[in-house]
Amino acid sequence: MKEKMHGVPLEILLVEDNPAHAELVMRSFEQNLVANRITHLADGRGALDYLFQQGEYKDADIILPHMVLLDLRLPKIDGLDVLKQIKQDQVLKKLPVIILTTSAAEKDVAMAYEFHANSYIVKPMDYEQLVKLMGDLGYYWMVWNFFPWEFSSDSLELDYDSKS
Repeated sequence: MKEKMHGVPLEILLVEDNPAHAELVMRSFEQNLVANRITHLADGRGALDYLFQQGEYKDADIILPHMVLLDLRLPKIDGLDVLKQIKQDQVLKKLPVIILTTSAAEKDVAMAYEFHANSYIVKPMDYEQLVKLMGDLGYYWMVWNFFPWEFSSDSLELDYDSKS
């Protein structure tokens, strides 16, 4: 079994339109010493522009995040549509997308997994529970989980010039 590389900065893309929820998630990660860098975007269009290096991110030096935390109810483009576009792309489809939402609706859960979400988590309303959840989430994805690129020459950098 390949030994995991520790000490690699954790890059997280948080797509959350509620500023209070985003702040709580970021503060929870900070308390748990999980993330070295969180990029917060407040709508689905911004998330897709960021990941596909288009729009305002066309000339940006983007590093593919280790994971995306994606809310469902987003302005401009809904979270399920963002998820679907990520998972249909040859470069981005390996990127873990964790749905982090207040919705426990059966339809939302079913659709998220239909579009290949890697996990579906309902945000707890209690702050202490959220802090624990974010710590567990970070620990799982960065310590226990193995990513496909850890076993191949796949790069974490986006390279859209080579796409046709």
